[in-house]
Amino acid sequence: MANFKPKEPQITNNNDQNHYQLLSNSKLFSDAKKVTPLGVNSPVRYFEPYPFFTKKANGAYLWDADNRKLIDFCNGYGALLLGHRRKEIINAVSKQLTKGTLYCTPTDAETQLAKLIVGNFPSIEKVRLMNTGGEATMTAIRLARGFTKKKKIIKFEGCYHGAHDSVLVKAGSGSAHNGISVSDGGLDEVSKNTLVVQYNNIEDLQKTIQKNKDIAGVIVEPILANMGLILPEKNFLSDLRKITKENNIPLIFDEVVTGFRVAPGGAQQHFGIKPDLTTMAKALSNGFTISAVGGKKEIMDLLSPGGKVYQASTFAGNPISVSAAIASIKTINKLKNKFLQTNLSQTMKPQRMQMQRNSKKCSKLYSKRESSLHLLNLHIT
Repeated sequence: MANFKPKEPQITNNNDQNHYQLLSNSKLFSDAKKVTPLGVNSPVRYFEPYPFFTKKANGAYLWDADNRKLIDFCNGYGALLLGHRRKEIINAVSKQLTKGTLYCTPTDAETQLAKLIVGNFPSIEKVRLMNTGGEATMTAIRLARGFTKKKKIIKFEGCYHGAHDSVLVKAGSGSAHNGISVSDGGLDEVSKNTLVVQYNNIEDLQKTIQKNKDIAGVIVEPILANMGLILPEKNFLSDLRKITKENNIPLIFDEVVTGFRVAPGGAQQHFGIKPDLTTMAKALSNGFTISAVGGKKEIMDLLSPGGKVYQASTFAGNPISVSAAIASIKTINKLKNKFLQTNLSQTMKPQRMQMQRNSKKCSKLYSKRESSLHLLNLHIT
């Protein structure tokens, strides 16, 4: 990789569309659209006039189809906390590849990973491994319903918890805050059991709980990461924890984005809050497909086969992803004594300041928010 010298991309000035055309990326996109809906496998990867196609990655950089070397500010939407091709991760996965890729039997490595997660998150007593963040939040909600024998879930407006019907909702009309599906094909019959309240609004939460006696759980991103990085106001999370305890409502922290990134023990470590259930993915394995649900023993033991809350997956606990996750957590824990999160913030400070100066020159409105989550959100109109 050190000897790789990016070539100058072949660029043509397309006056009709008023943009520079990167020929390789444009051709690949045209080809992809023939066999993939709008040429992408996730909506956020699409943008006009076409997305760039990645050939390789290393450290903090991507190389696209036109051989441009690009700084990767996205980092797998938070998954690549340790960067592309981190040696500890690659070594662990390479070693496991020589032993097999999928067993569909229990392994000691799964137990070791669960112990690492429990060690990092004091609120967690037991862990179930899965594949995606959406699968984890779906299971956490099912667990809350199985534990309470109730139906309705409270989520906060703007929080993203995956693409399944229970959480892919927006606030409906009226004071009941019944959710309405935001997707064609989504069932309002399912969405109506999700109540949507305003983030950072404890009064709204209290009113909703008072009007609904069938609340099975409350799910929240402790830091709202999908609509401009909204931080919890002072006492919001502690008040949320207090209210849910008083009403015997399980509190679910969706730490798919914040887990390991805000702190080795997630946002709950940073804010000093212990939820009943926690979901995690992304930085858990630094780029490999894995997620987890963890929480109190009395709730987690409801999962099948010992309990009646069903959850299953062929690829759950697959040895490749598990080996990556073990290496990832061990590396994060090793680096925490070197103030990994603090160093990231300090390292990015000059870039943030320069981006702020540049953005002010070309926009009517510029805002930035940051936390130890180390996401920088630019809102430009």
